[in-house]
Formats: sequence, C-alpha cells, structure tokens
Amino acid sequence: MKLVRFGARGSEKPGVIDAQGVVRDLSGVVPDIDARTLSPAALARLREIDLATLPAAPEGVRLGACVGSIPNLVCIGLNYSDHAAETNTPIPSQPVVFNKHTGAAAGPNDALILAPGSVKLDWEVELAVVIGTPAWHVREEDALRHVAGYCLCNDVSERAWQLEYEGQWTKGKSYYGYAPLGPWLVTADEVPDPQDMDLWLEVNGVQRQSGNTRTQIFGVAHIVSYLSRFMALAPGDVIATGTPPGVGLGHKPPLFLKAGDRVALGNPLLGEQRQSVVAYDDEAMGARWREARLPQL
Repeated sequence: MKLVRFGARGSEKPGVIDAQGVVRDLSGVVPDIDARTLSPAALARLREIDLATLPAAPEGVRLGACVGSIPNLVCIGLNYSDHAAETNTPIPSQPVVFNKHTGAAAGPNDALILAPGSVKLDWEVELAVVIGTPAWHVREEDALRHVAGYCLCNDVSERAWQLEYEGQWTKGKSYYGYAPLGPWLVTADEVPDPQDMDLWLEVNGVQRQSGNTRTQIFGVAHIVSYLSRFMALAPGDVIATGTPPGVGLGHKPPLFLKAGDRVALGNPLLGEQRQSVVAYDDEAMGARWREARLPQL
C-alpha cells in the first residue's frame, strides 16, 4: 500500500493511493497515518478494504508528511562512503546518530523556507524508515520485522548552523519544514530490498545527487538494531538513513540554495518531492504560525 496524509497543514486526513493513482480518503476507517495505524494487524485490516468504496480526495489536494504525530525523528549521518569523502570526513566505524526536531516534518511539496541569517542551505535526499512495532534490543536479523514502511526524506540542512556554531548538529537540521516526508509511505511488504533503492535529486533541473542504498556503510537492518540498543524505538518513529554524494557542501566551490531555487528528488517506488525555496517573511509566516498556536484564553 501507498499511504498518504492530505489536506491543509495541521488538519491532514489519512489516505491511500489506489491502482489508478487516486487519493482515497481513509478518515472513515482510521484517525490518521500514525502509530495507531502502523502495526502489522492494523495494516492488514487496511489491505482488506475495497478502495473503490472509499471517497476520493479533491483532485490536486496538498499532501502532508506521510506520517503524523511522529514521536522521534532520528537521522544517520555520513552513511555513504563517497558522501563522507566529499565532506572530508573519516568513514565512521559506527553509525553517526543525531536528531531533527519533529517540527521539521513537512509535506513533500511544501516550500523550503530560507531562514533569517541562513547562508548555507543544503539538500540531502534520503531513504527514511518508519517503525511499526516497538523495537528495543532487537537483533539485526529480526530488525526489519519492526519496520512498517519506507518513504523519501529531504534532510534539509543549514550547514553554517550545523558545523560552524557550537554544540550538536540538531540546530542546523531542525528548522521548520526541513524534513519533507513522502509523498507516500510504501508499506514494507512492497519493498523487496531496502538495500537496492535508487535515489536522485535535482536543483533547478540539474542533477546533483544520484546513488543507491546498496552503497550504504550501515544498512537498514543494522541501523534499526543499532539504534534499539540506545533507545526504545516506538511505532511512528522515523529514521532517515543518510544521503549519497552530491550535497551542496561537497561541491567545489560549495553550492547552497537561495530564494527562487527549485529542488526535486525521488525514487521509482517511493515517488517524488518538489520544493521551491522562499525567503522567510515574518508577517506572512511567523506571525500567522504563532497566532494559530496561541492558547484560546
């Protein structure tokens, strides 16, 4: 199945893509595509539904992040040897682990906001793993049983904040909207081998990244097992597994995104994302965001 969330940001409904590519509304069946929906039993019930009986979503409706209410957004850095080389970083002997704030999760085609003071905005196409059942101290040979499905992630990064400011990488990775997810979550039963997934990314129509997960230093099963030693992975957790070479930081001289740039990324099975870079406007963006989240007194 290809599961989606559609509608206005903050009010997304659950959906599924039918054989004709139409988004079908699942809101009469499940409350959301989240931890409650991602267990093997819950997914099995969804597979039994005759999708033709479900209402179609409005044509051209916005797609949100394909997973809702994400408990934790974990990332693996430097997980392709050629990407480590282009950033002049030694190949790690263990997975490099960091977090993005869950507020970075966004729809696959939402705008990328160029933050005030941002000078080194970069792109990273990645395979993301969505956990379906609790994973705590799991063996590598059992790890994939805990995976509900896979999706695309653009691990958008502000490199100055990530590498030139003191502290950890998190602040360079967590700005609002800097983790577009989707367009859809492909359930694990439809992914024959997560270690054979082509990934590509273009900026303004020019290919910048092209790779395959077979060249990952640490494969998906190893990553899930490894993380489960240090944290109790929960249903709905999302793990971004690293990016192949071709990021802006790795070019000589480096290339970074600016307002008006267009980013596209994809995989034949996981779909495509398309984003435009827009400059931050406090009145149009920040003030409205703060007002929408003020408590009603």
